[in-house]
Amino acid sequence: MAVSQNDETDELLTCLRVQLYHPEARSVFDSLPMNLRHKQEAEDPVRMGRAGDACPFILNDTRVSRKQLALQAFRAPGSMEIRFNVQNLSRRAPLQVNGIELGHLVGAELPDKALIRFGRYELLVLQEPGDSKTHFEVLFESRSVPPSQEMGLGDAPSVAVMDSGGATLSWRDPSNEPSESDENL
Repeated sequence: MAVSQNDETDELLTCLRVQLYHPEARSVFDSLPMNLRHKQEAEDPVRMGRAGDACPFILNDTRVSRKQLALQAFRAPGSMEIRFNVQNLSRRAPLQVNGIELGHLVGAELPDKALIRFGRYELLVLQEPGDSKTHFEVLFESRSVPPSQEMGLGDAPSVAVMDSGGATLSWRDPSNEPSESDENL
């Protein structure tokens, strides 16, 4: 059987598995392509938030920022392996990555297994290596138990607004969580 020189070879794509937890998972994850591998160009970030015009991956929750976070693929100098950074896009709420708080526009490189927390959300992000240099896959999966509980890290975080109006990370009862307001004020 002849093989055309123009046929692309099948490359194994790096897979970014994002396991999501929220107490109201049914409603907030409705707009995400759950349990389906989504092919993504490596130069395009995986943006998550509540604004469909700014984020291709939408969280249906008024407490989430219009632009909450971005997962960006990169390659280190001299490496062929795709790795990922996370960046906090929210002006109001901090983001935690493996217990380290990231403020607005602050980013961090993700290890192969990372726990990202904001509000009542927990994302366990797992990287499965591949050999493609131009694309990767994103796989969103829902979790019924918070990853932090399984990892022995305590309660899920919540965002509490202080008298100054700024957001601070708190480890208390999330029932007093504020609603996110429009950040274009």
